Amino acid sequence: MDFSTGQCILLHDKDNTLTALLSLDAGQEIALKTARGIVKLTLRDEIPYAHKFARHDIEAGEDIIKYGEVIGSATSFIPAGAHVHVHNVKGKRA
Repeated sequence: MDFSTGQCILLHDKDNTLTALLSLDAGQEIALKTARGIVKLTLRDEIPYAHKFARHDIEAGEDIIKYGEVIGSATSFIPAGAHVHVHNVKGKRA
């Protein structure tokens, strides 16, 4: 189930990450249509095209989920709207 606003996409309802569909600016407000309605989120970081950002707060050690699958774990606390990438994720695949 994909939900998109043109700014980002939620690839699976289990995901705790969203994927940018274009480069996004820090401070930008994102509106995402989900099965539960519209969710608004303010970005904490600049998010490059096709990179992930936190859908909601992610605690250190918590699984990072994309495509409904665990792809890594958070190496530190990641607040909602923050960039999720190699600086705060340890991979669990391959």
